[in-house]
Amino acid sequence: MLPGSSLPAASSVPVRITEGCLPRMWEGKSAVFFANLLSMFFTNDSERRALQEAITFPESYGARLLPILNLLFPKARNLAILERGPDPDLCAYLSTVLGLELPEVRVLGHADYLPLGAEDAGGLSERDWEWIRQLREHPAGVVDGFVTDPVLSRVAERAGKRTLSTVAGSHRGNNKFLLHHHAASIGLPVFETRIAASAGEVAGCLESLKREGYRCAAIKSQIGASGVGLMKMAMDEAGDLVLPDLFFHEGPCLVQGWLEVGRHGVTEITSPSVQMFLDDESVQLYDLTEQILSHDSVHEGNESPPPGGDPGIHSVLFEQAGEAGRWLHQQGYRGTASADFLVTRTARGLTAYLCEINARLTGATYPSLLARHFTPGGGWLMRNLKLAQPTTGLTLLRLLEDHGHLYLPGTNSGILPINFVLNPDDLVEKGQFLCLGRTQGRRHEMLENAERDLPIDWSYVRD
Repeated sequence: MLPGSSLPAASSVPVRITEGCLPRMWEGKSAVFFANLLSMFFTNDSERRALQEAITFPESYGARLLPILNLLFPKARNLAILERGPDPDLCAYLSTVLGLELPEVRVLGHADYLPLGAEDAGGLSERDWEWIRQLREHPAGVVDGFVTDPVLSRVAERAGKRTLSTVAGSHRGNNKFLLHHHAASIGLPVFETRIAASAGEVAGCLESLKREGYRCAAIKSQIGASGVGLMKMAMDEAGDLVLPDLFFHEGPCLVQGWLEVGRHGVTEITSPSVQMFLDDESVQLYDLTEQILSHDSVHEGNESPPPGGDPGIHSVLFEQAGEAGRWLHQQGYRGTASADFLVTRTARGLTAYLCEINARLTGATYPSLLARHFTPGGGWLMRNLKLAQPTTGLTLLRLLEDHGHLYLPGTNSGILPINFVLNPDDLVEKGQFLCLGRTQGRRHEMLENAERDLPIDWSYVRD
């Protein structure tokens, strides 16, 4: 045991690889899960506002929980508290057609959620206490969310329930600065890195990396997600740099050399990600995916298994992910997470760099759990699609079914809509779509064929 800690030492936590299969989840537990997407940055309100500006209708994202919450907490009475009600026709497809057991749903906007966990309980309104009473009476024993921050922790305490993760574990587990130093301390490959304690120090860091032959750099806040808290900076644009204060909310930021093909002997770059689940006793690694990233490294989708590449690197990725998972477990985090990597090929061979841990339900969690549920060991592709012309969920589902593209149980092939992002008129503006099929080529063809056959145009976009 660590001195002064009730947590097991990181090296003592067993790592189990269950690639291609659902891991053993929270059997015997039931949960109230708050879709607190806008709390992902803990107390950094500047990052929260940046996320609201960056993604379309973020209040609809929580509905991605519906098809997987009862996979995470099987055979239990679970409650999903969303910021906006889900599309009813998609829910009917998920439950009636696919046979998924969906959780109970209640709706509570972010602005109304925050007072439930106010530091001073004396300021809670009668309505707030009514919510607390309902939570207290719900049979679930656990309160969970995308992150466990002080607000969620106080809500759980007032409802007489516990959280799966500690506040410190959730916060530290998402901290890129801490992970970087841990990776370096145990001898894992790390990016060429400079530390900037203030905006005034960033220019010097960039100049230092430029002398090392880097054309661009990644500037990373300690806590960030979905491209927020990450800035790609070309060295020849450094003179115009204006770095928002949000990058230093947690303390010093990372300034790292941007690896790219054609420099430092790099001939190929891939971006794999290992999906993991941490319970109280172990770390389980259950899927290996390739991230589909924008030019600025913002998540746009995933596929599994990674296309092409050298299978010899897979064992290295699982080994490093196991070390990352042990570290994450020791911080006090419990639940789903992903370890994201960058793999480079040079004349010396392949090198895997651990980029970050996302200690939460990530964009890859939903498709991976559903794929492993319906097609264990099979391949999958998930893309975020934005419709050129918004339409109803029912219309979209019927079009997919009428043209033979909709996934149906027993077929092992088809497009499975995970979630619909709704605009103010309750029309589908965007969604996450999972393609299940035997081959990589077939999975990619699905979306191309569907767009060709359907009277709907779409584009591939970020989370």
